[in-house]
Amino acid sequence: MARQKRHTGDRSAGEDTYGQAAGAIGVLAVVFGILATIKDKLGLSWPATVLGTAGGLVVLGYLAWRIRAGLARRWSQEPQTQAGQPAALLKQAPVPAGTKPDGEVPAGAPAPEAVSPPEPHPELTDALRAAGVIGRDEVIRADEVSVEPVQTGTRYDLLVPQGRTYKDVEKQLSRLAGVFGVTRLHTKLERSRLNERQVQLLVLDEPPFTTPFAPPSRQEIEAFGGVPFGHDVVGQLAGVGTFDRASLLVGGMTQMGKTTLVNGLITCLLVAYGDFDLYLLDGKFCGLTRFEKIAVRYEASDDPDVFEDMVDELNDRSDRRYEQIKEAIRGRKPAPEFRPVFFIIDEAADFFAHDGTPSGKENAARRAEKTRSLVAKCLESGISTVMLTQRPSQNAIPVMVRDQFLYRMCMYVASEGTAKVALGDTYFDTVAPINPVLIDSQIKGQGVLFAHGASTLIRGFNFPDEFMWKIVDEVYDRQQAQLAEAPESPLTKAIRIMRDKGAEFLPTSDLAPALGIAESDPTERGKQLKRLLGVPADKGPKGVRGYRLDDLTAAAVSDT
Repeated sequence: MARQKRHTGDRSAGEDTYGQAAGAIGVLAVVFGILATIKDKLGLSWPATVLGTAGGLVVLGYLAWRIRAGLARRWSQEPQTQAGQPAALLKQAPVPAGTKPDGEVPAGAPAPEAVSPPEPHPELTDALRAAGVIGRDEVIRADEVSVEPVQTGTRYDLLVPQGRTYKDVEKQLSRLAGVFGVTRLHTKLERSRLNERQVQLLVLDEPPFTTPFAPPSRQEIEAFGGVPFGHDVVGQLAGVGTFDRASLLVGGMTQMGKTTLVNGLITCLLVAYGDFDLYLLDGKFCGLTRFEKIAVRYEASDDPDVFEDMVDELNDRSDRRYEQIKEAIRGRKPAPEFRPVFFIIDEAADFFAHDGTPSGKENAARRAEKTRSLVAKCLESGISTVMLTQRPSQNAIPVMVRDQFLYRMCMYVASEGTAKVALGDTYFDTVAPINPVLIDSQIKGQGVLFAHGASTLIRGFNFPDEFMWKIVDEVYDRQQAQLAEAPESPLTKAIRIMRDKGAEFLPTSDLAPALGIAESDPTERGKQLKRLLGVPADKGPKGVRGYRLDDLTAAAVSDT
């Protein structure tokens, strides 16, 4: 059966081929006959007959195409409904009252008002186009712009076109400053919290901080709503909302005003926070002396061992606080509230240096790891670090330490690479960065504050000494009042003993027996006294180990 079907299929295919060949022969015979007839009638040669016939067919085809295209265009001008129905079946749109169906306005009726395009603001439209903020076909509407002269320049409040946001202006802020004929430092951009299209652009008339601003009053600091660092370019206070769970790294070349900046910062912290525990490591030996009186611990030293000892003390304090947090969680109690602690280090790069020997490198690496732990983990326990360095080079502050700082500030530096060390390796990829290299080094105290992804050019406060001394004395008086009300403890007893003796320093050999420690071995006696008081001993005259009254007093007014 299969063989029979295959033979039948082969026979059918052969018959199809025979039929197609016969048809082709017939077509050729007809064409040849038509051409022969044309040749005989017109008396032409064979080539002329073939070419003439082909040309006639081409002309007829072209005329048929033109007629078909004309009919198609005419039919397309008649509107159709979505279902393909003629427009005559569509419902007629209502004609407004007082208007004829053909659109003519009857006599006596007011003519319809013509809709005019929006009036562009010539200055801002040209400037934003030239800077590449908006396209050539976009405009800044004049009715959406307000221009206000301010103390130091001109403030523009505008709406960018629909489809644009304030980010388009931020990305091209440097180019826009060039269009206005100023530098990036002359401009300041603020966004609206209500409309993404609204932009406030400040353009200064002169370089920033050419005219100094007066230091703020106590009332202005209290009303700031955070911790001010300095003035911005228009004289307003600028800083951060809080130091809770945050630390600050400040870098800049020598004699740029870092110490003045940090003195102003400590003063503002004392006003904003009221009471807190202050640990000071003064690498300049006298830069932070104004606050020694109220510090829990003050060290004027560039010795890395002193730095490491203070870091160990704060890490131990953080561990004790974490134990309290754990106990509160286990007991299903609210988290304890700790007294804020600030550890401020001036000239921090000196404490991470080493002499190149294996032991020196090992010691530097150990200090770096302890500092990283302090800056990273202590934030949850209320301990913040403020670190200043005049050598923000690649190796001055270890990367593992630098990466832990939430707030960054960079004063004048000589190169963009140095600025990246202080502000972060990716700083210049952020929105609207300010290059610290462009800062006028002749105006001290200027710096770029980078916090929460925003850059602000500020100048630190230069408070008079009398103002700072007054704030320090107020804090000291509060500390003494708290000490007088504190319950009896080994620490308060030691303070009372030293005050009764009129001693500012008391050797361990004299203080230990007064507190009931009968140990005769000096080393063991010192360890027991340190555990009892919770305060490390210091060296007095001729290297004698003992305790200072100021250190015990500062420890007594602080908590764990």
